[in-house]
Amino acid sequence: MVNLAKFVNLPETFVSIDASTNNIAYAVFKNKELVAYDKIHFSGTNVFQKIGSAVIEVHNVFKDLQVQALVIERAVFINSPKTMSELSMVQGAILAGAALAGVKVFKGTNPIAWQTFIGNGKLTKDAKLLMRSNNPGKSESWYKAHERDQRKQKTISFVNINYDISIDDNDIADAIGIGHYSLKNWDKLGD
Repeated sequence: MVNLAKFVNLPETFVSIDASTNNIAYAVFKNKELVAYDKIHFSGTNVFQKIGSAVIEVHNVFKDLQVQALVIERAVFINSPKTMSELSMVQGAILAGAALAGVKVFKGTNPIAWQTFIGNGKLTKDAKLLMRSNNPGKSESWYKAHERDQRKQKTISFVNINYDISIDDNDIADAIGIGHYSLKNWDKLGD
């Protein structure tokens, strides 16, 4: 018997978003099915111009999509306060554009939650040691980049297999992965 309790509050149509300061990748789910995905690029040479572009571009695209809810990957601090600040401002602009387009419900998820759910959590200590032994003498930045690339490819593979599509854009794959997690964990998403 299927446990329908997890679908009680799931809206009929929602969009999941992977955002950066330059663009968003999005995936639209309707009646628990992936129905659309794409990427919106922001114009401008600085973050403030991109904020204005984000509001306009997101509004224009989302008004046609007619989604009821939005799930965004929350900005998390990694290394740079400036990057964190700029991403947070752009995410605010994205949410404003979506609200102007009629989106009523907003949710968020942390990156590690959805990544772990699809089997793509951080590499284990043993996996990192194996990577280093297979690629000796590289710099720390090379190892971090290689790990990041491996994880991006793993998400792309997960999405292509589970949704029977063929994409190679890691941002769009992330947006679909966020949506996949949201379908199965709607009530765990933060407001």
